[in-house]
Amino acid sequence: MATETLTLGKALNTGLRRALENDPKVIIMGEDVGKLGGVFRITDGLQKDFGDQRVIDTPLAESGIIGTAVGLAIRGFRPVCEIQFDGFVYPAYDQIVSQVAKMHYRSRGKLSIPMVIRIPFGGGIGAVEHHSESPEAYFAHTAGLKVVSCANPQDAYVMIQQAIASDDPIVFLEPKRRYWEKGQVDLDAPLSDAYPLHSARVVRPGTDVTVLAYGPMVRTCLEAATAAAEDGRELEVIDLRSLSPLDMAAAYESVKRTGRAVVVHEAPSNIGLGAELAARITEECFYSLESPVLRVTGFDTPYPAARVEEEYLPDLDRVLDAVDRTFGW
Repeated sequence: MATETLTLGKALNTGLRRALENDPKVIIMGEDVGKLGGVFRITDGLQKDFGDQRVIDTPLAESGIIGTAVGLAIRGFRPVCEIQFDGFVYPAYDQIVSQVAKMHYRSRGKLSIPMVIRIPFGGGIGAVEHHSESPEAYFAHTAGLKVVSCANPQDAYVMIQQAIASDDPIVFLEPKRRYWEKGQVDLDAPLSDAYPLHSARVVRPGTDVTVLAYGPMVRTCLEAATAAAEDGRELEVIDLRSLSPLDMAAAYESVKRTGRAVVVHEAPSNIGLGAELAARITEECFYSLESPVLRVTGFDTPYPAARVEEEYLPDLDRVLDAVDRTFGW
């Protein structure tokens, strides 16, 4: 078994490399993904090894990137589009919602759109506006799209390959503040044996409160669970991994045991993923709940300047405060 310690960013790079090796129809395209290797170097070295016909530097035109990829997907290719930063996706929003998400339905199932749209998302890197946003709710709300987010190097390596192999269009959200964090990655395990792409996972068992998170907030919640354990509370942390479709089975089972739930995400709370999760948990687990489902989120404001972003982002203290509040009813 070839297990290596990789950063999350390098795990994505290795997963993309494996996909390019395994399927000649896989194409990577985006702004600066070729010679530069992407602004976060996620595609570093791929154009050198696979050529500029398969790793393509595109013009600075997100709508054009996605529109071109739709045509390629219809013709049997598997394009992987990089949106350089989360806030740059909006010029492509029309193509994603009106074409990518609709083509299979519009053609009554005759056409598939096997494409992946990679988006580095979230804050925590001290960037200016348009570089630290969390746009997941826009896409999770759109029928015809699947939306996933990795939180650790092993999942990054496996999930990007699973997404590329899927015949459905997938928005692949990468937690940019976690790109440099390291973990063990099994490079030899076959994809056929991998954890399912659209399944949630319990990443820390617990008995007192269920904490649901995805992407960059998974680590924050794990740190909160470690701190809570020092005070005698055991938090069960669930990494949702898939935002559309949502896999709620693990959440339901957990909440029926703990009686309490806290949902954590960087995006603003208003009509965010937390609201949907809270509604579903309340409907399914109402008679097991000892308190309302609480949310810990970013604020309902535009993303702030870098100097105050730590005041905006959910952190360990805000998660623990919500946990404490669940015991106040």
